[in-house]
Amino acid sequence: MGKMRIFLAGVGGQGTLTATNLISLIAMDKNIDVTSGEIHGMAQRGGIVESTVLLGGYLSPKIDVGEADVLLGFEPVETLRSLKYLKKGGSVVWNTEPTYPVGVSTGMEKYPEMDYIEEKINKCAQNSYKLSCIELAKKAGTTKCANIVLLGAFFSINESPFTLNDLIDGIKKHMSPKIQDINIKAAKLGSEAIK
Repeated sequence: MGKMRIFLAGVGGQGTLTATNLISLIAMDKNIDVTSGEIHGMAQRGGIVESTVLLGGYLSPKIDVGEADVLLGFEPVETLRSLKYLKKGGSVVWNTEPTYPVGVSTGMEKYPEMDYIEEKINKCAQNSYKLSCIELAKKAGTTKCANIVLLGAFFSINESPFTLNDLIDGIKKHMSPKIQDINIKAAKLGSEAIK
C-alpha cells in the first residue's frame, strides 16, 4: 500500500474522533504504519472538529493545505471549509445533512445552499461521494452511528486502502459488543449508498 493522507472534518457530537481512532486501529491491525492527530477540536457539541490519519510511514500527523488525498466530511459546511486541504485529484466523501450552528438556529446567520456547497466540492475534488448519513443511520437504528455510515462509504470507494470487510472486522474487534450489530448495519448502508 502506498502513502495516504486522510483529513476528517465535522462538528462536536458527530463521532469524528471515534472515526479517526477506528481508521487508525484498523490500519494497525493490517500492519500499516499510521500516524493520527486531532488538529483542532471543541469538546462541546457543535464545535469544529478536525483530525487526520496518515498512512504509510508519515512521521507527523499534520496535513498542510493541498496535501490530503481524501477528505471525509461529516458536516457540509465543515467539508466546504476543509476543501483547502484537499490535493488536486483528491476525493471527498461527505454527509449532505447539516448540523446547524447556533447562529443559524437563531436566525442571525444564514447556512449556505446545498447546491453551492456541492458545486464547490465538485470543483475541487476529482471524485465526490455524497450521502445522507443521518437518514441512513436512522435506518440502522440510531443517528449516533452516522459516522460509521460515512466510514462504510469511505471503505467502499476505489481510492480507499481498505475494504468494507476491514471496517466490519474493526467494528467487531474494537467496539463494544452491545453496539457492534447496529454499527455493522450502518457500515453496510453507507457502502450501498455510494454504489
